[in-house]
Amino acid sequence: MGKNEPINRLLRAEHYDPFQVLGVHFTGQDEESALIRCFQPHARTVSLLIDGQEIPMDRVREQGIFEVIIDRGDVADTDLDPYTYQYKIIYKDGVESIINDPYRFMPILSEEDRFLFNFGTNYKLYEHIGAHPGMYSQIHGTIFRVWAPSATRVSVIGNFNSWDGRIHPMRSLGSSGIWELFLPGIGEDEIYKFEIRTTRGDILEKSDPFQFFGEHRPKTASTVRYLDHYQWHDANWQEEKQRANPYDSPMTIYEVHAGSWQRDPANPDRFLTFRELAGKLIPYVKNLGFTHIELMPIMEHPLDESWGYQITGPFSMTSRYGVPEDFMYFVDCCHQEGIGVILDWVPAHFPKDSHSLARFDGTALFEHEDPRKGDHPEWGTYIYNYGRKEVSNFLIANALFWIDKYHIDGLRVDAVASMLYLDYSRKDGEWIPNCYGGRENLEAIEFIKHLNSIVYDLHPGTLMIAEESTSFYGVSKPADQGGLGFGFKWNMGWMNDILDYFKKEPIFRQYHHNNLTFSMMYAFSENFILPLSHDEVVHGKRSLIDKMPGDLWQKFANLRLLFMTMWMHPGKKLLFMGCEFGQWREWNCKQSLDFHLLHENELHREMLNFFKELNTIYKGNPSLWQLDFEQQGFQWMDLEDRSNSIISYARFAKDPDDHLVCLFNYTPQTFYDYKIGLPGGRNYEQVFCSDQSRFGGSNASNKTIYKSIAKPYAQAQYHARVTVPPLAGIILKPCN
Repeated sequence: MGKNEPINRLLRAEHYDPFQVLGVHFTGQDEESALIRCFQPHARTVSLLIDGQEIPMDRVREQGIFEVIIDRGDVADTDLDPYTYQYKIIYKDGVESIINDPYRFMPILSEEDRFLFNFGTNYKLYEHIGAHPGMYSQIHGTIFRVWAPSATRVSVIGNFNSWDGRIHPMRSLGSSGIWELFLPGIGEDEIYKFEIRTTRGDILEKSDPFQFFGEHRPKTASTVRYLDHYQWHDANWQEEKQRANPYDSPMTIYEVHAGSWQRDPANPDRFLTFRELAGKLIPYVKNLGFTHIELMPIMEHPLDESWGYQITGPFSMTSRYGVPEDFMYFVDCCHQEGIGVILDWVPAHFPKDSHSLARFDGTALFEHEDPRKGDHPEWGTYIYNYGRKEVSNFLIANALFWIDKYHIDGLRVDAVASMLYLDYSRKDGEWIPNCYGGRENLEAIEFIKHLNSIVYDLHPGTLMIAEESTSFYGVSKPADQGGLGFGFKWNMGWMNDILDYFKKEPIFRQYHHNNLTFSMMYAFSENFILPLSHDEVVHGKRSLIDKMPGDLWQKFANLRLLFMTMWMHPGKKLLFMGCEFGQWREWNCKQSLDFHLLHENELHREMLNFFKELNTIYKGNPSLWQLDFEQQGFQWMDLEDRSNSIISYARFAKDPDDHLVCLFNYTPQTFYDYKIGLPGGRNYEQVFCSDQSRFGGSNASNKTIYKSIAKPYAQAQYHARVTVPPLAGIILKPCN
């Protein structure tokens, strides 16, 4: 290679290490001289400022290469560090600027951090990769790093260099695949991208995969952001969370899409910021008695209609809802009000948008090269390559990031089933078996186990929840016991069975009695959460209340009965927003919920009142949550009254004397003098009924004390005779 070739490569914007050409280079036998070189294609003149002297630099290439050679002895202090210099630039438009040279700094990222990343265990990767404002060698600026191992050149571009990829090429940190450059003078709120030259010579403009904030859609540039300004006030919550056991505690989750729970009434097209939502959503949720808010993905995404599930900025809160500190404030306020925050998290796939992760350095970097492994046919997205250690590290660090920086209490992991199986949504011949010839995605399984193990090791109070729809073994079993290591699993089987049952006219329900009882065959095989989520009220599925059969009264009675069935059943609970007051229309991500119904119709207010009292009963009775995942917490009283579509059972706390008896009537018929099995020989008091008039019910059952009879009935040793209201549930509690 000729001596001018490195400069030629720099001018062609092809050099992988511009520090070989730019900056300070000592010359002479004893390094008594220093050649200082810069590339300023938009400059008219450049001068070197050092030790109070201004030394003109020579333009040695018309394209903008400037050089000067100084004798170190000519500088006033022979011990002066020649790296402490600046450039005075007069641009072609006459503007003058004094800058520090980005090419005077040594590599900053440690070899240990590089090694851990390539090994897949740099769990605080977000502290190192991306854009981090700070001070180096007493100079303020931002250190930029990006992983692009197959790139032949990477540059930082932005307004600060007229989006010219020639001006700020980055240094390759060797086999790590990481590129690095410290840009003096660049601070918060500066927008930037990475310009990447591929091995084919193509030029790509990419957002930062580690951006902490970005431009408002449809713009796609990243924003330099420092995330440690916010002063948290949730120390008490964090301490309590470490002491609490979520498995024997009440948990009712309110699922929210932040962009459509409520919008600005004066401007319905405007999203509320999280700071605004804090003043509206948190009091609403607390009043209803929910313990947690689960937010559909809030990471940056280009398309509103994806609801956030096609993420282009996994480390970036979307600019739709304000700035990062707004979301921190929201989480902080939730914690101060005793409400946990769960985020939907999407490691299963990512979109193919050209500015994002797709073929990031011109190769299948985050995804698989073979579309039979890398393309997601159902969603038109790419699947992460979990077997690549750097990709696994990227995802695990992302999960930890939200817990660390935003104090998130849990992650609901989306589409786990699609990760577990190589043939998910694929026909024969469209997928590649694993090394044993099976359909399980062994790399994804190992990634999930690794993820859960590390999250629970570093943040033991975190809720790790799997949205998983198959019978895969041990989803919520510890990884060291052969499970996937999640804390909880959504019970999709129960959800499908119960909605299928409630859609049917009551006269036909007797033929589908198993839909009510089958879930107890497997209820304790996993740590289940019972979900009625957003997926059940979109795309023509109708709202929950609109699924219910019958006239208006029966629809509301059925909905109350559905919620009561859910809240009394073993397992934690999740309900999508709007269902709690009986919204009629399907959910639309571009509209606020129909809160006006609460002002227009008493039935909706009564439904909301019912829901509040249901949560009060639930939280106030340990028998409904203390033994959610243990067989001794449940006992059938009668599961065989098919002809009347009635079931009854008892729920027990750790103290067996603390129990409730629950009976449900799924027909509009009122039953008088009906036998109900009881587990004990005590008197029982009716403590709750979904048919009460204040909820919009008929008030058919108004007796409060029932005396047990010492004769077995159905699966119970005792029984009583009760009035069973129509389309309703009742709860009995032992009393003196």
